[in-house]
Amino acid sequence: MIFPRTRGRLAAGTLLLLTLCSCSTNPYTERWQLQMLPQSYLNQLGTQSYLQVKNDPKVTLSKDPREIDPVQRVAKRIIEAAKHSKYAETAGTFEWEVNVIKDDKTLNAWALPGGKIAVYTGIFSIAKNEAGLAAIMGHEVVHALAGHGGERMSQGLMAQVLMSGAALAVESSAGPGTGQAVMQALGAGAQVGVLLPFSRKHESEADYIGVLLAAQAGYDPEEAVRVWERMAQAGGSQPAEFMSTHPSHGTRINQLQEWMPEALGYYQQAPHAPPAPDLPAIGKGGSAPGPTSPPQPQQLRKNSKDGK
Repeated sequence: MIFPRTRGRLAAGTLLLLTLCSCSTNPYTERWQLQMLPQSYLNQLGTQSYLQVKNDPKVTLSKDPREIDPVQRVAKRIIEAAKHSKYAETAGTFEWEVNVIKDDKTLNAWALPGGKIAVYTGIFSIAKNEAGLAAIMGHEVVHALAGHGGERMSQGLMAQVLMSGAALAVESSAGPGTGQAVMQALGAGAQVGVLLPFSRKHESEADYIGVLLAAQAGYDPEEAVRVWERMAQAGGSQPAEFMSTHPSHGTRINQLQEWMPEALGYYQQAPHAPPAPDLPAIGKGGSAPGPTSPPQPQQLRKNSKDGK
């Protein structure tokens, strides 16, 4: 018979072994990353989820060249820059695809593992021009290249193992009633103290590398600052930053301004993108990303298990 405390130690030991065998380093920021899932598996999940979105009867793919052509132009240059970046090896293995979703009220764009990209027409009001769109798409592409989705899934797995081990230890020492209260507190602590900060770190990392990628693609990186200024002006309440998965608009603008000298260095060395007119105007109004956001890691994993 294995006692609860022993099982907790075994779980902790197993987690430590998995952690030591599943680490990588971001080539731009040198940040240590936990990656327990292979890239091929993440790419498979990304492809499955992308097909679900495309086949959703509630989703309308744009067929308007005025909307499709600028997105395709920007995507082509961003992808080419990615193939010559520090993510060249990963970018070369992706089967890239980009689609425009006709939804003027959704201010959103996303990229899934494997290079599957979606841009909602609502984001045109924030991007304004192709340089602004490059800043947004560069950010989203970096999420896929850096494996942020897989990292969040790995963090979730790690949190589950740690919580299971803590539950066994608390139950054996404090009793079921006290244990439940303690575990609820631990759950909140993990969310606010670990998972949310990592999500904000992912966002800042995507902002940083994304603006470098856009500059390397030949787009003025200073447009990224104006994009977030427009996003802030678009309104919408934001939770306190320590309770949010995203940095505040002000934090993002300040960080981008700090990174601008480096981004301008990339821009000066790159063949500049040809001048292009502003993105097509859309209907007034808009909403923050809602249920049309990309499937989250937990949902990606569920889809794979269900065979969808």
